[in-house]
Amino acid sequence: MDGQVKAAVIYYSATGITYQMAQAAVEAAGEAGAEVRLRKVRELAPDEAIRSNSGWQAHRLETQDVMEAQPDDLSWADVIIMGAPTRYGMIAAQLKQFIDTTGPLWAQGVLANKVYTGFTSTATLHGGQEATLLSLYTVFYHWGGIVVTPGYTDPSQFVAGNPYGASHTSNNGENPPDHVALGATALTAKRAVQMGAALKKGLAG
Repeated sequence: MDGQVKAAVIYYSATGITYQMAQAAVEAAGEAGAEVRLRKVRELAPDEAIRSNSGWQAHRLETQDVMEAQPDDLSWADVIIMGAPTRYGMIAAQLKQFIDTTGPLWAQGVLANKVYTGFTSTATLHGGQEATLLSLYTVFYHWGGIVVTPGYTDPSQFVAGNPYGASHTSNNGENPPDHVALGATALTAKRAVQMGAALKKGLAG
């Protein structure tokens, strides 16, 4: 369908926390009417580091069939939802490395006027969640993107508490995303798709 919104969920996950959030984003975006692509970014860590962590190794095997993100996924999408764990208050290097390959698209103006949003997770309470999302959104501002956040647009957000995007505290990977985190991720994705649809309709009109 020419009028159908296309949404790309692009993520990095080591042990599966942000992968679960990405899946929630995919499901919600689909329910909101979008055609959705789920893409992981390329792993940069050496094999010996991955093998040293059973959870990391298991997740790598679990998601071996998930396609890796390519710049074409950004060209294709009307809505782009990115997620990664935080590293010192910034996005993980794996997602940043993918972003750093987008210069040609940016130079052509291909990344402008699309809808963007994000999600993240941290090992400890707070742990840079808001800073990570804001640093990610700085990229989107450079691209000329339209950033959509969950804000406090749903009562559940007064429980989730992060108006900038979906986030979760994993306790060093021990706690998988709960219904609050997954609900916030779904709300974030749904709002992004709704805004993407409104924008697409406006441009078509």
